[in-house]
Amino acid sequence: MPKSINQKAKLLYIQKFLLEETDENHSLTVNQIITKLAGYGINAERKSIYDDIETLRDFGLDIICNRSRSNSYFIGERSFQLPELKLLVDAVEASKFITGRKTMELIKKLEGCTSKYQAGSLHRQVIVKDRIKNMHESIYYNVDKLHQAIANKKQISFKYMEWTIDKDEKFRKNGVKYVENPCSLCWDNDNYYLISYNSKHKKNLHYRVDRMAEVTVLDTSCEGCEESESFDLVSHAQKHFGMYGGEETTVEMQFDKSLTGVVIDRFGKDVAIKKADDNNFIICVDIAVSPVFFGWLMSLGAKVKVLGPSWVKRELGKTCKKILNYYKS
Repeated sequence: MPKSINQKAKLLYIQKFLLEETDENHSLTVNQIITKLAGYGINAERKSIYDDIETLRDFGLDIICNRSRSNSYFIGERSFQLPELKLLVDAVEASKFITGRKTMELIKKLEGCTSKYQAGSLHRQVIVKDRIKNMHESIYYNVDKLHQAIANKKQISFKYMEWTIDKDEKFRKNGVKYVENPCSLCWDNDNYYLISYNSKHKKNLHYRVDRMAEVTVLDTSCEGCEESESFDLVSHAQKHFGMYGGEETTVEMQFDKSLTGVVIDRFGKDVAIKKADDNNFIICVDIAVSPVFFGWLMSLGAKVKVLGPSWVKRELGKTCKKILNYYKS
């Protein structure tokens, strides 16, 4: 590389040294910076280094000086502080949505946001019981296509996969493509879901993004855009347990007061709670009644009771009786 080009790159190299090799516990002196520049064939004088550091400060880099007989410099404030990076790494490692290979790629990129010394502390190996990482790399490209389609209000087509008892994947409908009007993407129970508006059935449908294949953004505009524009994702997610569909109705339930935290975690802090007695409270919430909803109720045992409507009580009773019959001797 010609010397003139090297000299033009001097400022960039100094920025690189400071970003990669300094933090509040590690700094570089001017002499060390000059030595590192020489390794790239760049000659520099002390005064020019001081000028370059001031230029980088003017540009917005938070360069702090440790004043001593031999002043040294390090990066102070960064776009991401170390605790924030650790939080992001924990989220990436804990997510089964992200494949093992992509997990390592993302962590490597996050390491580039701090010094090489602090980067080593980012491999925290968060332990998540029974965590199985996704195997399909194509999911990242599918998510990008779905975001494009939602933003541009375009229909999509895709094939939808399911598992067989032989642990093979096969396409539903013999591989015939689905055509849907995408409304939103939702993260629920460690899975990414597409929520679409089906103009034929006049309702929202859910699809696991990791089960979608050959996703294509079509030229045709979405049908029922007025429905998707008024779509309330938070309310929709609260109604649907495990993103399973079902008849929507207002369900009245009584809970033991020890389950207050469970109820708030599920329905949000704004849920209206009415005191029934010293030990119980009542809520009325909109629910998409499904087997998963019944499963959630049964997981809480005798500390929850459905008060109405009557048809929900009957369906829950039938489900409980059917399960009980499996275990009668």
